[in-house]
Amino acid sequence: MRRSCLTIAPLLVAMVLSACNRANDALQPAPIAQATTQPITGTPAPSTVQPGTLANPIAGAPAPAAAGTTPAAPTPAQTAAVLGNTRLQIAPIVGASVEAATPLTQRLAARAKESGITLAGSAGQGATHVLKGYFSTISEGKNTTVIYVWDVYDPAGNRLHRINGQQKAPTVSGTEGWAAIPPITMQAIADQTMAQLTNWLAGRPAG
Repeated sequence: MRRSCLTIAPLLVAMVLSACNRANDALQPAPIAQATTQPITGTPAPSTVQPGTLANPIAGAPAPAAAGTTPAAPTPAQTAAVLGNTRLQIAPIVGASVEAATPLTQRLAARAKESGITLAGSAGQGATHVLKGYFSTISEGKNTTVIYVWDVYDPAGNRLHRINGQQKAPTVSGTEGWAAIPPITMQAIADQTMAQLTNWLAGRPAG
């Protein structure tokens, strides 16, 4: 009996040591694999395009204009060339009396020549632009207001531009309508009309 106990004791010790080794192995974490530093094949490179720009601009496309910019004003030489090529026909005035229309058309012709515009004949031969005016008056108390509208046509009758406005004049006692309008009022309308017309022809903002 004693010999059997001595034989069993070494076996128990060996079993306990083996169990401890297995437990120790289980508690040790597995080594962490080193992360690769090579880039993944096929991954696109980071974009260097600045915000607000096209990533793939169309070849030959004009660059967008900077915000707030305006077209350059025509030079005096360009303006003179445009006006010099203009041949203007002034059509009979509609709505105004002959006495009121006469100083108006005379002043228009004078201002046109001063601007370098050629006046075409009444038949419209060679005219590049035809100017037609429509007039009316409104009397209010001590004043009479002239209301006017000008249409600019091409030789084919297509309307290209419109100018409109009004001019107030003191009413002379005992008169009304066109009889109350002095020549200076109609001449002022002619000055304003020709200034707007030349600005439009030259491509300048209306002044």
